[in-house]
Amino acid sequence: MDETQIAVRLDALRTEHRDLDTAIVALIAGGGSDQLQLARLKKRKLRLRDEISMLEDELVPDIIA
Repeated sequence: MDETQIAVRLDALRTEHRDLDTAIVALIAGGGSDQLQLARLKKRKLRLRDEISMLEDELVPDIIA
């Protein structure tokens, strides 16, 4: 993937990450939260964070110290 494709993918992942955060907060605020659904959303959010981190690392050039 070139830098443009990575940037587009990062934008999509960040948007989904924010949406999941909103969904998690709404589920918790709802009171009768489904613990299984909450755990799935949190796990998905963590996977997204890992993928975002990996893609950000690809954008940063390796610097030999």
